[in-house]
Amino acid sequence: MRWNGQAINHDDGALPGLELPELRTAGLLRTVRSPEFAGVTFHEVLAKSALSKVPAASQMPFRWTVNPYRGCTHACYYCFARNTHEYLDLDAGHDFDSQVVVKVNADQVLRAELAKPSWTHEAVALGTNTDPYQRAEGRYKLMPGIISALADSGTPFSILTKGTLLRRDLPLLAQAAERVDIGLGVSLAFADEELQQAVEPGTPSPRARLDLIRAIRAAGLPCGVMVAPVLPWLTDSLAHLERLLDTLVDAGATGVTVLPLHLRPGAREWYLGWLERSHPHLVEGYGRVYARGSYAHKGYRDWLWDRVRPLIDERGLGGAAMHRVRAAGGDDGATAGADEVDQHQEGDYPRGAFTGVRADGTGAASLVADVGSETLF
Repeated sequence: MRWNGQAINHDDGALPGLELPELRTAGLLRTVRSPEFAGVTFHEVLAKSALSKVPAASQMPFRWTVNPYRGCTHACYYCFARNTHEYLDLDAGHDFDSQVVVKVNADQVLRAELAKPSWTHEAVALGTNTDPYQRAEGRYKLMPGIISALADSGTPFSILTKGTLLRRDLPLLAQAAERVDIGLGVSLAFADEELQQAVEPGTPSPRARLDLIRAIRAAGLPCGVMVAPVLPWLTDSLAHLERLLDTLVDAGATGVTVLPLHLRPGAREWYLGWLERSHPHLVEGYGRVYARGSYAHKGYRDWLWDRVRPLIDERGLGGAAMHRVRAAGGDDGATAGADEVDQHQEGDYPRGAFTGVRADGTGAASLVADVGSETLF
């Protein structure tokens, strides 16, 4: 059954069986299903804008993002972006994994926005919400146009991904790096493939992502690694952390940042539901660690940092740090803009992952700060 034969037409543009006024009025072209992506529905839309401004309160090291997809077939139970699907009247659980919005003209709209005289060539980040190299990118091929638009305009950019499809674009990225400052980051928090497949069922294996890191470095490009999220009692053992960091050194990672699990509303319910089914004996402990909100209790964060810091130092992965977030009046990270970020002097971001990060890895504040709701279309 051909992809082009999967269009589902409706006179007023509404999705069959769904009441999504945001999509009905935002240039919905068609709804697509394909045997190649069993159980997944793609909603192709014409975006009105591609650049999304990051609220200043987030303290990110970038002010602009581009997200060509909403929803993600990586299906990571812990994904902090899950609640953004609720802005579309979709749920943060199964719908996030299976109802993917594709901004099919994102590259053209971005090029037009970057050509405006008002554009000041600030750094742009990709992969901060949903992964631009999820499996759908193999079909839609939006990233080459996005990369070219950024490089042609002289705009520095960074990409964070779990998707090994990035290898397809390494020649283009190497060319872009000759003209603008770029950062590349890979997210990898698991040494155990069985656990990784249980928690991130739609993602490439740890071995495949290690090969991606090697390919990035062989192309002469930097590659920082986000060891995130570290899962209490599942991936925070000394043996697991040592094993994972050793493989990252072997793969050539330019730096590492370690972050504990962060459970925003939406992700919290979905992840804890998985935990209760798979590891019910841990539910009580998670209730203690995350009793005060989205962020792990300060005692756990401090304990994890004390454990991981010497491991990072011993392996020469300097410029790496773990963020410790403390909300005003408590540990509840759900209050956007109210969080104080307790930074370690070793730095915040892994070397090579983001533009604008100094050679020692230091930069702005927490990657898990609230990006806010981006401009949808």
